[in-house]
Amino acid sequence: MSTTDLVLLGVLAALALAGGVLLFTLSSMARVTFSLLASLACVGGVVAVLGLPYLGVVIVLMMVMEMVIMAVFMIAYMMNPAGLMPMSMLHNKRGALAVSSVVFAALVAGIFAVPWPRRSGARPSDTTFQVGVSLMGDQMLTMVTLGFVLLATMVGATVLATHRGRYDRFGDDLDQRPAKDPAGGGVGR
Repeated sequence: MSTTDLVLLGVLAALALAGGVLLFTLSSMARVTFSLLASLACVGGVVAVLGLPYLGVVIVLMMVMEMVIMAVFMIAYMMNPAGLMPMSMLHNKRGALAVSSVVFAALVAGIFAVPWPRRSGARPSDTTFQVGVSLMGDQMLTMVTLGFVLLATMVGATVLATHRGRYDRFGDDLDQRPAKDPAGGGVGR
């Protein structure tokens, strides 16, 4: 690893840790959601710096979509305004501190106690392909095809679930003014 990679790794790790700490210090669900997003995006960056850019990008994209959806649902459905009301994310503070301290110490000790293996052979030229082969094996084509079939199924189900299009309220020639909702809603909005 180059010096730049090591510095970037240290910065991303520190930011991920800071985002994790903010999870337990911020006072609203919306802020906690975005601090978790920042922390996990930094984890994706760490994975990318460690030589697996595809997995790093997937982690970032997955976490961005997951956290944004969570924030939207909190804004739409929470009883307090948008999850911004003050609250505490801490329950059983002493017990949680004790357990988390022991787990953190065990993980740090494990980093230094485990005999890390040495690299045997040359680094592969395409780590993305190697990860794909390791995860999917001979089923890569099956999984790619399945992904397209699932996407087509979701789009088809959405199209079939809507019984009219966006311009149906203007009539067959798009000349009906004022627009009339064919579902019986009267004048369109």
